Amino acid sequence: MSTPYDSPVAPAGIRARFIDNVNGLRLHVLEAGFETPGRPCVLLLHGFPELAWSWRKVMPALAAAGYHVIAPDQRGYGRTTGWDGGYDGDVASFRMVNLMRDAIGLVFALGYRSVAAVVGHDFGSPVAAWCALIRPDVFRSVVLMSAPFGGAPPLPFDTAGKPAPAKDPIHDALVALPRPRKHYQWHYSTRGADADMHRAPQGVHDFLRAYYHYKSADWRGNTPFPLKGWTADELAKMPTYYVMDRDVGMAATVAPYMPSADEIAANRWLSDQEMRVYSAEYERNGFQGGLQWYRCSTDPRYQTDLQIFSGRTIDVPSAFIAGRQDWGIQQRPGALERMRERACTRMTDFHLIDGAGHWVQQEQHAVVNGLLVDFIRRSA
Repeated sequence: MSTPYDSPVAPAGIRARFIDNVNGLRLHVLEAGFETPGRPCVLLLHGFPELAWSWRKVMPALAAAGYHVIAPDQRGYGRTTGWDGGYDGDVASFRMVNLMRDAIGLVFALGYRSVAAVVGHDFGSPVAAWCALIRPDVFRSVVLMSAPFGGAPPLPFDTAGKPAPAKDPIHDALVALPRPRKHYQWHYSTRGADADMHRAPQGVHDFLRAYYHYKSADWRGNTPFPLKGWTADELAKMPTYYVMDRDVGMAATVAPYMPSADEIAANRWLSDQEMRVYSAEYERNGFQGGLQWYRCSTDPRYQTDLQIFSGRTIDVPSAFIAGRQDWGIQQRPGALERMRERACTRMTDFHLIDGAGHWVQQEQHAVVNGLLVDFIRRSA
């Protein structure tokens, strides 16, 4: 779509516009606190299946605290254009180093040499983490939300004359379970994943409503606990939005968890009108742009360039915020501990917010806003 959000969509105090020529993209961004020149900048990076819109309840609070707040529709999402959404298209442009280049390019395009903080949620969390790890001069602090960062991938060491490491057996082991399973990230990497959701029998709107409900604190089954290891038996303990039944797509997986009409009407963190902003964008674009990120994350060919940073840590002030009812904090056994003990050397803040699942900055935005403002001010 060639127009930014109009005022009925963008909340009061937030404007929408396009920024051209950012690493080949025409970025659609939301801004708050833009009226006063010279403010320190905060960059907000969304995840899947989200949009810049996901930060609508955070941006006004950060602007009120004195920041120029920027939230883009990231590569593959919303009204940002210039990306290849074909399954057989330019998948490599969605690899992590290029997503980081998108972020730096946006910051520089706006005339900033650095930002006070980069904040990432879900798949935006690793982008934020890598930004802080590789360019601490640009990203002076970092907040990771919902997805722990376990550190840079190891570079093979002391391998001369030794056999190559065995392939990860987890996928075969999941299929071999008495109830055959598959991991959602690898499902999202398949050719049929986009059509499964974009052509969902229940429609995109109801699909997203069920998906958001199932991963939120509103679904009482979300009671995460640490898994003992990266084994099929342990992974199968997670809800089916993470470890799916082998022969079931995501649309059918979430359909039984569609909230009732009364539950939707009573929802205070994601009204049906707000949900329609998401569904309108995904009905128009489909999901493949976001799914390209998963393809790069599950294909080893797109991970080797990150190995050159093996052993490097995030040394700027860092914080982690997630919902206590979010399985995302446990889906990679040991990642939470690696983040706190090794990957982030200056993690001063760690918060699990009760009453929030995966969509923490929407489900409990008032708590999140207070934590963000306090951390960013202390980290200046």
